Amino acid sequence: MVVKKFINETVVMEYAQSIVSGNKVAGKEIVQMCKRFLDDLNNPEYEFLPKDAEFVIGVIENTFVHDKGERLDGSPLRGEPFILEPWQKFIIYNILGFYLKDSKGESTRIRRFKEAFIFLPRKNGKSRFVAALSWGLALLERKSGSSIYIVGAALEQSMQSFNFINYNLQQMGEEKNFRVRDNNQEHSISGDLGDGSIYIKALAANPDAQDSLLCNIGIADELHAYKTPKQYNIIKEAMKAYTNKLMIGITTAGDNMNSFCYNRLKYCQKILDKTVSDEKYFIFIAKADENELGEVDYTNPIQHEKANPNYGVTIRPDDILNDALQAQNDPQQRKDFFSKSLNVYTSAMRAYFNIDEFQHSNAQYNWTLEELAKLPITWYGGADLSKLHDLTATALYGRYTMKDGKEVDIVISHAFFPIVRATQKAEEDGIPLFGWQDDGVLTMSNTVTVHYDDIVNWFIGMKKKGFKIKMVGFDKKFGREFFLKMKQSGFKIVDQPQYFYRKSEGFRRIEVKVKNQDFYYLGNQAFEYCVQNVRAIEKTDDMIQYEKIIDSQRIDLFDATVFACCQMFEDMATSASVSKWLNS
Repeated sequence: MVVKKFINETVVMEYAQSIVSGNKVAGKEIVQMCKRFLDDLNNPEYEFLPKDAEFVIGVIENTFVHDKGERLDGSPLRGEPFILEPWQKFIIYNILGFYLKDSKGESTRIRRFKEAFIFLPRKNGKSRFVAALSWGLALLERKSGSSIYIVGAALEQSMQSFNFINYNLQQMGEEKNFRVRDNNQEHSISGDLGDGSIYIKALAANPDAQDSLLCNIGIADELHAYKTPKQYNIIKEAMKAYTNKLMIGITTAGDNMNSFCYNRLKYCQKILDKTVSDEKYFIFIAKADENELGEVDYTNPIQHEKANPNYGVTIRPDDILNDALQAQNDPQQRKDFFSKSLNVYTSAMRAYFNIDEFQHSNAQYNWTLEELAKLPITWYGGADLSKLHDLTATALYGRYTMKDGKEVDIVISHAFFPIVRATQKAEEDGIPLFGWQDDGVLTMSNTVTVHYDDIVNWFIGMKKKGFKIKMVGFDKKFGREFFLKMKQSGFKIVDQPQYFYRKSEGFRRIEVKVKNQDFYYLGNQAFEYCVQNVRAIEKTDDMIQYEKIIDSQRIDLFDATVFACCQMFEDMATSASVSKWLNS
């Protein structure tokens, strides 16, 4: 039996094998994806048939031309055929080539991948690739009446792809055979092809105006600019009527590590690491490699090539090296170079802490709550109550001296939120409240506001588990009733006004312990969220005043931790004074 060889199969196989073998430079995630691809070729659950992938590649390369640009030698690209690079063909082969088998092991017409995450730095031809792929997929699915939405966080983003498709229709001389609407009301291309139809529309991600959408393919462009998950999910929900649907998220890195896009990136990395299983999700992440502290050797050309699959094609090696040296000499340029050229997420410039340092310190330890309750630790509490119906936080802070003499600071923090406002606030402000609830680090109060009893009961519950809580710090002017309830429940609660000069000592203690990798917070993602939102201003005498970066963010768990840390410090100072007096 002669096995049919497809035109681009050799190119795709050589691409994957050269990366896995190390003959071609690539970042960690691309290596993982290529290994996944090669393994899946031998997976009995799937049939690999790249017929549709070949069709789409053929449509793109035989009908599309470049509308602008230059080759590395300076010769113009406008009007030249749009020839796909091996990595682009690899993506198309993956998302269209794998089919599910039924319970008897027989072939089906159901494609494996329903969702894709494509993560690329700027200037790697992302927008043009999206446009060409949209056109190819539209023609492929024409018999099902293909309907494709290209959705950007702003209309201008999706219009780049739309305009490229429209340009190519004119170059083909086909614009008369399609209905093109390009005005203030609508930007769409539609046409009847005899054996089917196509409809391609450019949209801005406005979830309030898109509840009635229906499509089989959705492309969410520039995911890093999406403010809420709903902007993505509303398009994904529009596909439920189709079996071979496909939702593609394509983006560059940003600087908001609390965003939907960043969380999606971390989820996809877990899939590639095989700590999470999601067989319907295709992933292509092109970025520079980071060390355990989140640092990148950003002046190294090898990292430039790892991050940019079009290195030496649309990415000029000398230019990116020059940009790297500028970033080295001018720190103001560094953040943009990391996110746009190396595709590495960075904290906002105004954020004080590097979350990677917290995560690296936390990874040194693995005590459970049950184990911590049995250790000889004196615990100090802190609470930060919301003024009305918002995030409330509690924390216990302690220090433990290990056998080698190393002193580790430990914080156990917990969040509270009124359930009646949770959905609204989660969408408006992009806070993953329900994820925190699933992780067990947030309690939903069944009241309009967070009930004081829920907070008091948390402290009582921790005490019953064996935590020796000596005192709790709280500014009573923000909740006198809570203050009294804590006293009635047998806790020593200390009035702790929110003056920055009193909180500076706790802030500095946490900062030093994190940098020395002596800080453990049980991997609480709600605590990490708050840490990333802290903006701090240096004052005289090493004092520091901190606040949240923007109003829609929260720092409450960090604030409660600082309160608790301050109580530990004040008790240490009092104990030292008493000891000195007794020994005098």
